[in-house]
Amino acid sequence: MPPTGGNKTVPASWRNQGLLVLLTLMYAENHIGRQIIAVMVEPIKREFGVSDTAMGLISGLAFAAMFAMLGLPAGRLADRLPRTGLLAGTCLLWGISTVLCGLTGSFTLLVLARMVVAAAEAPVAPAALSLIADLYPPHRRSVAISLFSAAPTLAAIVALSLGAWVVETWGWRTAFIVVGTPALAISALLAIGSREPQRGRWDAQPSAPRLGMRESVRALWAAKPVRYLILASALATLGGTAFGMWNASFLVRSYGLQLQHAGLLAGLVGGISAGLGVMIGGWLSDHLAGKRPHWQLFVPLTGHFVGLCSLATYLLWPREVLLQVGQLPIPTAMIWCAINGFFTVWWMGPSFALLTVLVPAQNRAMALALQTLIGTLLGVGLGPVLTGLISDRLQPTFGNEALRYAMLLSCCTAGAAIVLLDRVRRHMNRAGLPATTRDATVPSAATPPR
Repeated sequence: MPPTGGNKTVPASWRNQGLLVLLTLMYAENHIGRQIIAVMVEPIKREFGVSDTAMGLISGLAFAAMFAMLGLPAGRLADRLPRTGLLAGTCLLWGISTVLCGLTGSFTLLVLARMVVAAAEAPVAPAALSLIADLYPPHRRSVAISLFSAAPTLAAIVALSLGAWVVETWGWRTAFIVVGTPALAISALLAIGSREPQRGRWDAQPSAPRLGMRESVRALWAAKPVRYLILASALATLGGTAFGMWNASFLVRSYGLQLQHAGLLAGLVGGISAGLGVMIGGWLSDHLAGKRPHWQLFVPLTGHFVGLCSLATYLLWPREVLLQVGQLPIPTAMIWCAINGFFTVWWMGPSFALLTVLVPAQNRAMALALQTLIGTLLGVGLGPVLTGLISDRLQPTFGNEALRYAMLLSCCTAGAAIVLLDRVRRHMNRAGLPATTRDATVPSAATPPR
């Protein structure tokens, strides 16, 4: 039996590391499927004759609708069933439904196919993060979760650079088929080569009683640090998703770049900087919070503040070229895009790691599902479509520059996330909870908040 207790550690086995790699690859696949829509906006609009608002629907609201229906039941399943088997089945369904997106003959069928993809994705984040919490002890969890959370940035590089080339060369339908196929192999590896770890193996607190789904949600939402942490993460997701969805189109419209060049810049600059940032943020949190607990929240607060300032600078920077690489003009503003990408993701590892500590193992996947649900509804559901709607409304006044000002929405969400994280810090201090995952012994989610 593996050791238990919050302060005991053992070297991570190759099997643990291998499972983390598989989970990260699966999560990257999911986000490639989401983000490649960003370089499909223009060709899909031309083929089906739809508006920016409609494209916001296909990339966001239709996708998020299935999360609203299945997110919490999926989290409950992850708390009850073997998580590796659950993930193997959902990964198989995801791969098949993504391929079907490339075979649709109308915009309506494409929307419906995207909803099936969303249904297959619903259990992924809560089940995977719950697994990681049982693979690694609390004081190493931010780094492990940061590596997992780097998957979307890896996806951005693939989707916005290589994906843009595939879309421009062979079309958006072929791109969907190419994206969906590797999920079949990942599903087989999860089913055959992974082993379910003991649930709650690192928890110092005694097992909490199992609650019904409504009771679990009610108890989680009543705990103010949990509530504000989930809302802060959701608002950060809203801004980040809206920015990622529209950044390539922004470069096309405001800087006159070709779609392939815009996707390459958005993917490489944004993806590489964010990939480094999410891992540095997790490492800083684990390293600094072990000595000074307040850094568990100060790391994401710092990232949000610097990200907000650099994003506003990027969007409002005048149109000028820094250098020319072959036929690719690189705008000076991409420096600020890189700075924003690096800092704006510092919240991910520390926030998810803190959430896994604030709730007991028996309700952990449910808490993560609640976070994923709200983050998807606000981020994936509302972010892209709201930005598209604002862009459409500003079009008569600003023309092609309308999207530039619509994307400033992401700055507002970063400011709101800062306010909410500060509330998390205050409530944890008031309740006497340590703001670190190293020594935390956290009461059950069913315990009434102070």
